[in-house]
Amino acid sequence: MLDGVSFDQLRAFIASVDEGSFSAAARKLHRAQSVVSDLVSGLEAQMAVKLFDRSARYPTLTPAGNALLTDARGIIAGVDFMKARAKGMSAGLEPELAVVVDVLFPIAAITVAANEFRSLFPGTPLRLFVEALGATHQRVLDGTATVGVAATLPTDCFELGGEPLSGVPIVMVAARHHPLALFKGKIPRQQLAKHVQLVLTDRSSSSDGVEFGVMSSSTWHLADLFAKHAFLLNGLGWGGMPVHAVQRDIAEGKLVELSIQDVPTGGVIVPMSAIYRTSAPPGPAGRWFIDRLNRCSASMPTVD
Repeated sequence: MLDGVSFDQLRAFIASVDEGSFSAAARKLHRAQSVVSDLVSGLEAQMAVKLFDRSARYPTLTPAGNALLTDARGIIAGVDFMKARAKGMSAGLEPELAVVVDVLFPIAAITVAANEFRSLFPGTPLRLFVEALGATHQRVLDGTATVGVAATLPTDCFELGGEPLSGVPIVMVAARHHPLALFKGKIPRQQLAKHVQLVLTDRSSSSDGVEFGVMSSSTWHLADLFAKHAFLLNGLGWGGMPVHAVQRDIAEGKLVELSIQDVPTGGVIVPMSAIYRTSAPPGPAGRWFIDRLNRCSASMPTVD
């Protein structure tokens, strides 16, 4: 009996609730009032449940109707999503967009782009990975991500295409009570070697044997930027962090920017790129995401 329930009946049911009456629902659906009433009555008959109390001037939901309303909305929302997704796929739109982002890249820029993406591409789910260094490239190479936002590595890979984004400024910091934070003047390299440097490491083998920004012979390697941040705040070492991740800590005096010999005042810029496989370039959704990130990244914090 329930196999005969139609989408028209469910839409009439939902519209009657949302609009407050069968006549208002009919105007919204561009149908005759009698048609809407018949659709709702037919739905009640097929489910053997009374959805509305019609004893007053305007129909009101019964407890059963109220309980089934959520199910009806879920069914219609699912169908609408499927239709939007199929429409996009027929126009060449990706069925899903998988993006991998380097942990150094500001998540605020990603959330701005993702918020607009949700509205513009409602039928395309977004899958987001966060990785570090070569692991970002590996996600794109193995096909688990279509688009990557990656730090530019010193190795050439002809399988990947790239487009430059604004770089991420990196500053060297330590906790305010750390010996290096108390050092007067420019810190020489030999002084750095006396203290543990916290280094972000790679979960993949893409950058095996390659060190990025290592200045001390004593290092602790961490695969998580948030763990590195916590270690820095607790004085367990010193190291580089993206400006956007530590600017509040510096302003509040929890961390101190280190003045290091041969390192530019204000830190260094890590070049960033949007990457993708040359054999599988991004479709409309991926192309839009890259262009939007390019605009977002242009407003990221910069070194002084």
